[in-house]
Amino acid sequence: MFNLVLFEPEIPANTGNIGRTCVVTGTRLHLIEPLGFSLDERALRRAGLGYWGNLDLAVYPDWNDFCLRNGLAAHGPEPRLHLLTKKARRTHAESTYRDGDYLVLGKESSGIPEELLARYAESCERIPMLPDKATLANRAAWEHRTGELAEEGYAPAEQAERGQAGGHEALQRQDICGNFIDPTDYRISALNLSNAAAVVLYEALRQTDFPGME
Repeated sequence: MFNLVLFEPEIPANTGNIGRTCVVTGTRLHLIEPLGFSLDERALRRAGLGYWGNLDLAVYPDWNDFCLRNGLAAHGPEPRLHLLTKKARRTHAESTYRDGDYLVLGKESSGIPEELLARYAESCERIPMLPDKATLANRAAWEHRTGELAEEGYAPAEQAERGQAGGHEALQRQDICGNFIDPTDYRISALNLSNAAAVVLYEALRQTDFPGME
């Protein structure tokens, strides 16, 4: 059995989708607080998560408690951990997965904290994606407009505001994947949390001969 770990997840829909994937693959889900949503019965019922009762779930107040309760090294190399980050050199497909491993994904807004990435540097992995230039179809257009505003002396927040006012909202706000981006803080287009979790989990299952996989 594999373990999917969400570090301070923020978006309930992502965690809900990941929970469903965990149920159908027999994977245990670990949530590290704080969470960006409630897990009380009323909230789960309102979200229509009828399968939630079948989920093997554990919730922890912080990273250290998660490590302690699962017998993991909290301050050094830990071969059972796989930390997913865009900053890793090794891809997830180049890693070797064993039954009982922990696949760790960070919060939607900022990923896994730098401190943990440095602590478990040998356990960091990334999902291969197209380079920046290929994933933002209108990158040059909105970068040009942002550059113009910077030359005119506008601060980043003012650049975003004037870009909208000048009819450039579409250029500056949406990438080829449909993600809305901050034009003053460029980030590559990326998989959302539930997509990333599924990609990595199924590679781990494939390597360990999950039923039905060739």
